[in-house]
Amino acid sequence: MLKFTANLSLLFTELPLIERFKAAKKHGFDAVEIQFPYEMDALKLKNELDNNQLKLVIFNVAADDLLQGGEGLAAVPEKQHQFQKALATTVEYAKILKPEAINILPGCCFDEKKLTSYQNIFKENLKLALNAFSPLGIKTIFEAINTYDMPHFIIHNSNQMLDIINEIKHPDLFMQYDIYHLYKMHEDPKLFISTYADKIGHIQFADSPTRHEPGTGEIDFDALFNSIEKSNYLGWVGAEYKPLQSTEKSLAWLTSQKNKT
Repeated sequence: MLKFTANLSLLFTELPLIERFKAAKKHGFDAVEIQFPYEMDALKLKNELDNNQLKLVIFNVAADDLLQGGEGLAAVPEKQHQFQKALATTVEYAKILKPEAINILPGCCFDEKKLTSYQNIFKENLKLALNAFSPLGIKTIFEAINTYDMPHFIIHNSNQMLDIINEIKHPDLFMQYDIYHLYKMHEDPKLFISTYADKIGHIQFADSPTRHEPGTGEIDFDALFNSIEKSNYLGWVGAEYKPLQSTEKSLAWLTSQKNKT
């Protein structure tokens, strides 16, 4: 059976973050992920993880104003010092929380003439992240985001991610493959994952086009999960969707997967 994580930034949001760990465990998850954990003290987070026998698989380096419509942090030339400070904070959290991977969001470039510069800065910042996380035994991952939801995002397809991995050539650099985003970019997740499983450090999913739970959109998740299970991918698969109603009512897909065993 695939190993699933609950993304606590989108699931169980009926509850305060501190209470979502217990809810995730109650509903059958053994691992979680958090987009940005920095609103809580790292030791307090670690205590909640331990109390509920949960593993924290991934979280992100802070992304500044990205989710508010800005360009973000990891590719903006004028924000390199700010990125370094965010990276240092992430390292302190990582030492306590011990995730398997940390994600870097590339961000946007609103001026096409500056795109090459932004892409180069992003690659330099990836190298800084690798230097920070590899000694801790943590993978550095980065993801593509579709340009319908986030226009001007500098990395928006799988080939771009592969190009960066092949250019940097570091054993701890992987892509985060987000099924929702790349399906919206008209890619075939089953084909890509089966072909490039060794390049993928983490998988996330939501149905398309509305980013709700499996069964609410166009993606055949039974076939997709079966394909991932048959591939060489051995990592976690993160539920990062917006429940159509409550999180509890959205988990039929998880029950179905567990009933297969």
